Amino acid sequence: MTEQAGSPWKVLIVDDHEMVRMGLRTYLMLDSRFEVIGEASGGKDAIDTLGRGGYQGKVPQLVLMDLIMPDMNGVETTRALLSQYPELRIIILTSFLEDEKVVEAIEAGAVSYVLKTVSADELIYAMQGAIKNMPVMSSDVSQALTRGLRKRSISHEVEGLTEREREVLLLIAEGRNNKDISEELHISIKTVKTHVSNLLMKCDLEDRTQLAIYAHRKGWVKEG
Repeated sequence: MTEQAGSPWKVLIVDDHEMVRMGLRTYLMLDSRFEVIGEASGGKDAIDTLGRGGYQGKVPQLVLMDLIMPDMNGVETTRALLSQYPELRIIILTSFLEDEKVVEAIEAGAVSYVLKTVSADELIYAMQGAIKNMPVMSSDVSQALTRGLRKRSISHEVEGLTEREREVLLLIAEGRNNKDISEELHISIKTVKTHVSNLLMKCDLEDRTQLAIYAHRKGWVKEG
């Protein structure tokens, strides 16, 4: 899909809040570079309408996509739309800044992840970037993406823990101190400290409390 000189980019707004859609449409109507060809109240609405031939026969080139919607979320909708229309440019436009959601959105194929707190000029800048297939993200979003990718990496690295390190981690999660762990596993306190240091490094965490929380979140600790 290429931009024709002098031809405005066709935009679809997908958001389950009517006031958000109205506000975006009203602002974009003032910019001759963009033509809002339609609105969708959710992912399924957008997919169904495009499947029936588009919005008054027009197919969007750029989509402003909400993230949290009742029928299909923005990640699912992005993935589904791009599987049918691979040249679409999609910007996730949301109020939610969560590390994993940023990663999921980019992995699904969104060009950029933009918060609804941005200024109108910043949104236009992100849309111009999407036209060139260039990601535009705020520092907060970039940091969230980096953190999310790091967490993914840590999750994979955990599979590389030795059996002894895993034993030490589970005992830490149970609230045992180094002396308790030493006696339980019949190893020296110095060796316990070495295992703890290795765990902190491998899991990219800072202290024993974080290790305990991590083990609980992974579901490795039997509750009760």
